[in-house]
Amino acid sequence: MMIWKRASPVHASHPNGARPDESPSGRRSEPPFTPGPAPVPPHAFGLGWQGLAVLALLASSIWLWRASADSTLRPTVNYSTLYGWVEADKITAVTLSESDLEGTLRSPELVLGRPVSSFRTVLPENDPALLPLLRERKVDIRVGDDVAPGVLEVVLSLFPWALLLGFFMWSSRRTQTQTMTMSGGSLSSFLKSKSRRYEKSASVKVTFDDLAGLTSAKRDLEEVVLFLEEPEHFRRLGGKVPRGVLLVGPPGTGKTLLARAVAGQSGVPFFSISASEFIEMFVGVGAARVRDLFDEAKKSAPAIIFIDELDAVGRSRGAGFGGGHDEREQTLNQLLSEMDGFDRNDQVVVLAATNRPDVLDPALLRPGRFDRRVMVERPELQARRAILVVHLRDKPTADDVDLDAIAKSTPGFSGADLANLVNEAALHATRRAAASIAAVDFTEAYDKIVLGDAREGKLRPDEAERVAFHESGHAVVARFSPGAELPRRVTIIPRGAALGATQQVAGEDRHIYTERQLSSRLCVLLGGYAAERLVYGNASTGSEHDLDEATRLASKMVAHFGMSEKLGAVYYEHDVEHPFLGQRIATEHGISDATTHAIERETREVLGRSLEAALQLLTMHRAELDRLARELLEHETLEADTLSAALDMPMGVAAPAIAAARGVSFISG
Repeated sequence: MMIWKRASPVHASHPNGARPDESPSGRRSEPPFTPGPAPVPPHAFGLGWQGLAVLALLASSIWLWRASADSTLRPTVNYSTLYGWVEADKITAVTLSESDLEGTLRSPELVLGRPVSSFRTVLPENDPALLPLLRERKVDIRVGDDVAPGVLEVVLSLFPWALLLGFFMWSSRRTQTQTMTMSGGSLSSFLKSKSRRYEKSASVKVTFDDLAGLTSAKRDLEEVVLFLEEPEHFRRLGGKVPRGVLLVGPPGTGKTLLARAVAGQSGVPFFSISASEFIEMFVGVGAARVRDLFDEAKKSAPAIIFIDELDAVGRSRGAGFGGGHDEREQTLNQLLSEMDGFDRNDQVVVLAATNRPDVLDPALLRPGRFDRRVMVERPELQARRAILVVHLRDKPTADDVDLDAIAKSTPGFSGADLANLVNEAALHATRRAAASIAAVDFTEAYDKIVLGDAREGKLRPDEAERVAFHESGHAVVARFSPGAELPRRVTIIPRGAALGATQQVAGEDRHIYTERQLSSRLCVLLGGYAAERLVYGNASTGSEHDLDEATRLASKMVAHFGMSEKLGAVYYEHDVEHPFLGQRIATEHGISDATTHAIERETREVLGRSLEAALQLLTMHRAELDRLARELLEHETLEADTLSAALDMPMGVAAPAIAAARGVSFISG
């Protein structure tokens, strides 16, 4: 079963083309003069590093060519071959040295499969017969000098290495000189903050009026912007601006979009940076960048600093295994000091976003640093409809598209999910060459997002029949279980990893679930497994996902929700994931082995009771199960009206254009 629960900084230019280090008048501010050694010119030897690299490569190529030239042009032959050629009068000249002989042939001879005109061979220590034979054949005899060629070879072999060594010495000296000057060198730019600065709405066109929903979050951020623009309005009653505002919420809910709206709405300088840009390989670089960022903001105060993905640098210290991360912890320490240290500045407000507040360091979350925490939750019904209106503003839609129905059937969707849904619907309409986006496009878009693309392969007849009974079991149990959500759509078309799916829609937003509703949910999850047992007498691998979801839910009911009379109203730390390995190892388990066994036994009993209830329902309504399976084998997909007729259930709420997320479940078989 799949229960679909849906739970970067922008680059822009500065107004009038101004650089971050330019004044409003257009003049660039110069850094103060720092005495020191004169910097080395970038091309100390008249060549850049590219030229030196080319020279080194050329010298190496010459050396390798000379090393292989002799073996290519003068192959080594056997001493007996030499005697044979001399006796056959095939040699015209030889050069004798202390240990070898080089010769020239009258005509090319085949050596190792190729013709050669010269050769060499190694001479034995004493062969008095060789010289008389050479004189007899009137061969031109020369005596070579071993000293000069040896020196030349040594020089040629060492030249490339000497050139490379000189290049590295020059590079090291140039880097050392730049480090000592620390003015305009590469190290100073390496330590400089990588933040982007935005001035009012000249760079970012998004404002709070462009955001649908997020009423509470917009109110909090508008108050911060107004305080920086008109501080006296709040100070008359002794109010102070929050030092930091932390945006917390699931991915895709609009935290970064809110920051963009602040940048477009505020009348003060806005600095944006991702937390990962602080971290580098070298310890101390991140802290230097934090100092540089706050120095720039203080010069432009009042100002706002936005740090995206704060958990990249703000993770809890000492939570690792066997030690901490020195670079990240030093960066975090510097950030803590800048936000509320000895030298604090009330004119710089830090705005940060994260979807992992549980991993942040407690010192970072205390009042005085992040005074205000803004929860950016998934949009409610009216907000979802408003978001759909925004994303469909420039797209033609057909008359059968009901935004109210789509909003009602998408509880739990975030703003990013809705944007993706609209985009996929537009792409589907484009593929079928339609003039506008219709309701069928939204249905196909949802199936593509949640279940995946339809598979090219088809199920075998026996597999299709088993899947049809499996999905029919889910639908029948959902129809006749008290407190369960009614089925709205059943399909046996394989999509993604699912061979079939049963869709349920709550029709409204839900924030809590009762024990009765969860028990009914377990029965529905096990309905496909029970149907296979009832019809075929055995189960299949298609129930794996259903069993996984049912086991997780039953375990939470027993250990976390206090829904077990045997274990009582106690929260047991059972199957709880820890974000840090070190904390999990260092922390003692809160429950004993006996309690763990008791939780597992109670979980099995809960699942057993749910399976028995599902089997009883399917036995009582076997006729509906068989009828629905036949309809699925014939039509493959059954919508709400066909399901109502097959299961004799009232239509209830009008069938939505699509179904989704929290309050909506897709049970895959």
